[in-house]
Amino acid sequence: MQTGENEQALRKILDMTRFISLFLLGLHGYYYCYGAFREWHLTATISDNILKNIVRTGLFHSFLTSKLMALGFLAVSLLGSRGRKDEKLNYKTALAYAIAGLCLYFVSYFILLWQGSLKMVAIGYMLITGIGYLLIMSGGAILSRIIKNRLSNDIFNKENETFPQEERLLENEYSINLPAQYQLKNKVRKSWINIINPFRGLLVLGTPGSGKSYFVIRHVITQHIKKGFSMFVYDFKFDDLTTIVYNTWLQNKDKYQSPSEFYVINFDDLSKSHRCNPLDPASMFDITDAAESARTILLGLNREWIKRQGDFFVESPINFLTAIIWFLKKYRDGEFCTLPHVIELMQMDYDSLFTVLRTEKEIEVLINPFVNAYLNDVMEQLEGQIASAKIAMARLSSPQLYYALSDNDFTLDINDPEKPKLVCMGNNPQKIQIYGAVLSLYVNRLIKLVNQKGKLKSSLVFDEFPTIYLNNIDSLIATARSNKVATCLGIQDLAQLRKDYGREQADVIMNIVGNVISGQVTGDTARQLSERFGKIMQERESLSINSQDTSLSKSKQLEAAIPPSAISSLSSGEFVGMVADEPDSKIELKTFHCEILNDHAAIKAEQAKFNDIPIVRHLDSSIVQRNYLQVKNDIEDIVNSEINRLVSDPALGHMIVKRMH
Repeated sequence: MQTGENEQALRKILDMTRFISLFLLGLHGYYYCYGAFREWHLTATISDNILKNIVRTGLFHSFLTSKLMALGFLAVSLLGSRGRKDEKLNYKTALAYAIAGLCLYFVSYFILLWQGSLKMVAIGYMLITGIGYLLIMSGGAILSRIIKNRLSNDIFNKENETFPQEERLLENEYSINLPAQYQLKNKVRKSWINIINPFRGLLVLGTPGSGKSYFVIRHVITQHIKKGFSMFVYDFKFDDLTTIVYNTWLQNKDKYQSPSEFYVINFDDLSKSHRCNPLDPASMFDITDAAESARTILLGLNREWIKRQGDFFVESPINFLTAIIWFLKKYRDGEFCTLPHVIELMQMDYDSLFTVLRTEKEIEVLINPFVNAYLNDVMEQLEGQIASAKIAMARLSSPQLYYALSDNDFTLDINDPEKPKLVCMGNNPQKIQIYGAVLSLYVNRLIKLVNQKGKLKSSLVFDEFPTIYLNNIDSLIATARSNKVATCLGIQDLAQLRKDYGREQADVIMNIVGNVISGQVTGDTARQLSERFGKIMQERESLSINSQDTSLSKSKQLEAAIPPSAISSLSSGEFVGMVADEPDSKIELKTFHCEILNDHAAIKAEQAKFNDIPIVRHLDSSIVQRNYLQVKNDIEDIVNSEINRLVSDPALGHMIVKRMH
């Protein structure tokens, strides 16, 4: 028991034991150096008689007997000693003292063999033996002051933050499986990231260079193609992902039940691009489709409008563009319903434009506010409503865009069971503002067609997702699960998504996806992810030092499984995340912190054999320019024919708009 009386009793026992050790060592020296003591006149009859009685006990039967007994009692006294602990002391110092002392303690015997005066031999022997004894005692004292229960050397707490992860390979006809390895305490173990339900959405985060495309997105593409998915890929840095899609598709055409086709939209190189009309009248069933297309294109061109939806000067241009799209859809059964024709019609003078638009009854309610403002000479308001749309759309007026957008080589229903398609759309980082808006329109129309029942399983992959505007992406992830539509969104950081989509929609996207894989991210993104991954039971140690003793306290408490600092310091190829499961395939260990294993040599060898994206058609500038002029002529013909029709029919003359100047 730790009481004061026990402490004092123990101290007295140790003192007595050490005194016995010193007494035995003194007798040893007196006996073996008796001649010198006699010359010093330090002997007496009574002491000699006592010594004779001690000799009869056999204490000095051997030279080492008394010396070893003195050493033994010293060792016993040192075992119970308690010195003040010192973090700087270590076993090397203690052993150095002890070994040096033992050497002197026993080697001193050879001094007795020295042929010299008895006094000098005795002094030398006892001095060397005494020094050895003191060194042994110092080494033992140092041992008692060493802190034996030291704290862990894991200064970054990495081992403590490790946790078991899924080591089984769980596959199904839709899954994405990524081989990985992770650390559990001080061991490296193999694991698998099993995305068994990709229809619940996959969000891939990571700063530039963290390995999103190389370690994750390329495997999403290749594994889904091998499982017969129809596919859409938004390739921000064209043609990195497109090349992977094309070559994987070439090797796996047999995985599709019906003949599949590969298509590319690329505005920079029209010879390698197919043509597709995103405003295909066959896929627009009512005016709400036109309204959604108008919203997508204008918000894609004016990203700051995303945060101002509902504002008068945002909604007015959208209504104006909706009216033009729907007019062209209804005119001659949509013969001229293309984005280039919409752009050109917008640029007509107000008299002609409003006159033509009034011929379509379904859009009358949309254009009346503009016509009235024009007729009442409220030009400042009118320009505020329309000019922003006209100026924004005018940026899309280029022969290359007109050529790609004005005809159809394919339709956007990529998951048609009879005609599955793989469609890649390329952007250009130098032309994000222009191309991004057009591609946003493509994607918006494609999603409408894909998210239907009874279609083929499909995979939508968006690299650098914030560079395009996709309205209601949260609704797609929430509702498309039952229609077998898997969505993969690649973003760099939550702050980037908030900048382009607004805080509310960015937070919804972040929280609605079921599967998250993140490379290195920082700031608020890292904090949100850390909270999402939850906590694990971790050991905590506390060391207390005083003059008497050292105590090490250990406890367990819940701490973040993957703290923000760990997410902020991930290396390229290291990922954290959480996967979603499904009722018939439960996953208990959903969270992971691992390094994805890519076979770099095999990937490099595979890429060396890749075929280039094929040339679709041979073009020269004259063909593109001729198409550009044809669009302009089409609009002039529409306007002239409609105005002539109204002029020639007195019953329709009232529809002609002409402002009094």
